[in-house]
Amino acid sequence: MTHRDQQIVTIACGVKRALAICGDVRCVTTRQRSQFGFTLVELITVMVIVGILAVSVLPRFFTVSDFENRGSADQVKSILRFAQKTAIAQHTPVSVTLAQGASSDCTTTLAGGNLTCTVKSELTGAGTYTFNALGQLTAPAAPVTLTIGTVNITVEAETGYVH
Repeated sequence: MTHRDQQIVTIACGVKRALAICGDVRCVTTRQRSQFGFTLVELITVMVIVGILAVSVLPRFFTVSDFENRGSADQVKSILRFAQKTAIAQHTPVSVTLAQGASSDCTTTLAGGNLTCTVKSELTGAGTYTFNALGQLTAPAAPVTLTIGTVNITVEAETGYVH
């Protein structure tokens, strides 16, 4: 093999064209560049990281009380706002009765000027809240703060604004 043939083999090693040019000369390398896969160290590192994430993240999915509290608070806000807007639209007082129960159930069916809402979460401030035709909170007469779990809901007396 001439010096030129050795250069061609060195430059084109691993390429099919090189074998055609070199004839029967085979390219010999210590490590082929076309290897696929992961090393054992890489696989173990990924498994350790996934394990750490599983230990720290999974317990949050099993504690759904925070999600239930937020959902119940959103339901109560919605039904209070619905009652206020219905009172304004129909020019009549509308009451909302809030209670704590075994399951969450808020109805938007107006029965005799009353709406009911039962929440599963811990409720502070259960009772009946009445909005007049102007959308103002008339009973109770002061600004009211309801607490559902850890979420606070405030109803302003003058404007009936729920936040």
